[in-house]
Amino acid sequence: MRRVVTGEELAQLRNPDPFAIPAWRSPIYRTPGWIVAVVQLARLVWRLARFLARHPLADTTVAALALGWVYLGWPAAAGLVIGPIVLLAVWRWRWPASFTRYVAAPARSRWRAWHYRRRWPAVMTIGRLAVTYQGRLLLPVLGKVTSTGYVDRVAVTLVSGQSAADFAARADNLAHGFGAILCRIRSARPGAVVLELVRRDALAAIIAALPIPDPPDLRALPVGRREDGQPWAIRLHGTHVLIGGATGAGKASLLWDLIRAMLTAITTGLARPLAADPKLMELAYGRAIFDRYGTYAADPAAIAAMLEAEVAAMQHRAAQFAGKHRAHTPTTEHPFVVIFVDEVAFLTCYQPDRKLRDRTLAALATLTTQGRAVGYCVVAALQDPRKDVLPIRNLFPDRIAMRLDEPDQVDMVLGDGARDRGALADLISTDETTGAGVAYVRLADDPDPVRVRAAWVSDPDIRAMCQRYAAPPRLAPTQDGEAA
Repeated sequence: MRRVVTGEELAQLRNPDPFAIPAWRSPIYRTPGWIVAVVQLARLVWRLARFLARHPLADTTVAALALGWVYLGWPAAAGLVIGPIVLLAVWRWRWPASFTRYVAAPARSRWRAWHYRRRWPAVMTIGRLAVTYQGRLLLPVLGKVTSTGYVDRVAVTLVSGQSAADFAARADNLAHGFGAILCRIRSARPGAVVLELVRRDALAAIIAALPIPDPPDLRALPVGRREDGQPWAIRLHGTHVLIGGATGAGKASLLWDLIRAMLTAITTGLARPLAADPKLMELAYGRAIFDRYGTYAADPAAIAAMLEAEVAAMQHRAAQFAGKHRAHTPTTEHPFVVIFVDEVAFLTCYQPDRKLRDRTLAALATLTTQGRAVGYCVVAALQDPRKDVLPIRNLFPDRIAMRLDEPDQVDMVLGDGARDRGALADLISTDETTGAGVAYVRLADDPDPVRVRAAWVSDPDIRAMCQRYAAPPRLAPTQDGEAA
């Protein structure tokens, strides 16, 4: 007689240890083949119906091609294919901005979203970001994907109990898993993060000097390019900017980018530039612009006197605005004043004359604490960002870190936690072709640093600016042929 063995007995018979706790297993039942076929057919029909419901444009296109082929022949079907292609090509040629916004960007985002959906379970599991709970494997939820030509931003909803730090610790795993150069974790709403995956480096090549804007926007001066390929603009009106970087990092070029972007406002009298140049090297090359439209000082005593004079002018303006204006609007009577200080550390720390050092530091502290509301901005550049070198560094809301020598200096310039958020300024290349001008920006209203690169303003560019905007006026000749 044939013996019937249940699942429980089967587990006991195959268990080599008679004293072990039995591992119960259910018996196996063979499903008829016709039931499997019906279920698979139902699944196929359901998936086809869902695809048709989700892609109405593709459905309409295929239906139009089929009807055109049946009723009008192949020329009609070919026309239906060639016609939209020609229209898209003309749209791309005549209106590239709108084409990118409405066609190229959505298509690229959909394609990249499919790429991440295909790899998502494997990367989350192998990267140990999938959580096992009550015998089930829980994956973070993949959300909307926004893609540019260089960077993908992937929205992710976290599993309960996860944090952004868990993803930050696995950033390298995510970058390799999705085939990206770099992955940064951006904070989003509670319970969610944004993965910023860099596919191509938009900052690998040197950026030529940008055109001079007319009119300029003092709240968004174009100075270079961001990592996602978008223009990089710096706000000066209503803030102060601190630039930190080692020798050869590109600080001087960034200063001249700002001056170049402001030139139209400077020549019309809406902005006035002041230069404090103790090194007598960087800002002196375009001194004609400062001499004609503002003030230039290089001697430490002259710099201290210039800053103290601006403090007095600022306080006089504040007394005029009191009770009348709460925000400054640049006018020819009350222009926007920008004070460029190159190598501020020499003036605040390394200056051997203590009295001059204290005068300069006191004037800068007054300008940075009281100047924003009345139209004063301080742009300071330095190499050594330590607190004892620049005690007032916390008075600069917006900060830019170019190439630095040590990892600790990144947080000194950008604030605590900036390097953990992806600001690897100490790893910027020392090669001028790939690293000069590259920086990380951290704004007062956004804790996440952004990688950027400033355009390179060469010596011929500065000379051309001086000749065009600061050349002395030609005198009209007299009747004797001499200049009047």
